[in-house]
Amino acid sequence: MGAKRTESVERALSILTAFSAQKPTMSLAELADETGLHKSTILRLTTSMAIYGFIQRDTKGVYSVGPSVWRLGLIFRRDFATREAVAPTLRELVDFSGETASFYVRAGNDRVCLYRENSPNLLRFHVEEGMRLNLKTGASGMVLRHFTGETLDDLSAFNKNGTVSAIGQTNPNISSVATPVFSKAGELLGALTVSGLVSRFDDDARDKVIPLLEKLARDLG
Repeated sequence: MGAKRTESVERALSILTAFSAQKPTMSLAELADETGLHKSTILRLTTSMAIYGFIQRDTKGVYSVGPSVWRLGLIFRRDFATREAVAPTLRELVDFSGETASFYVRAGNDRVCLYRENSPNLLRFHVEEGMRLNLKTGASGMVLRHFTGETLDDLSAFNKNGTVSAIGQTNPNISSVATPVFSKAGELLGALTVSGLVSRFDDDARDKVIPLLEKLARDLG
């Protein structure tokens, strides 16, 4: 029998996940539109969430995430490579490729974009730091699944260093290439990834970035 779900908890979480870098603040009406919840439900839930610091509401009635979200994010990141270690690597990949570079980790059945350096191009694949994505899509998902012991249907896509490319899995217009990052003890730390528009980040562009991607992944370990 499947685990029982708690509707009130899911509703509260839907409010939290409605916020994004594009929408860091929202009115009650906007939250209702984003979540599909009644305004009375939002008012009731956010009152409780505010007590624990997960939601803030200013004097004009505008909502934003509270400091407890940041605190939990720091706890989550504590077990992974630090921003100070990863950020220079991401910048080097962006400078070399012109595309977006990311560092993904596995969190249960999801992959989480822990750190990211966006492409300078206006047309690019946009994912925010902290966003959870489907583990079964994208080059980073393939790397994280394979090197945490899952059986994949086709291992021929991986090269001898564990690097793999994916086209159109997360988004039909996006291609990506990812490689594993291991600690000196041989533990998987995450997946170092470069992604861009299929029309720009084609086979040749992906092949060109792979040697640098693999070198930087080794240096991170």
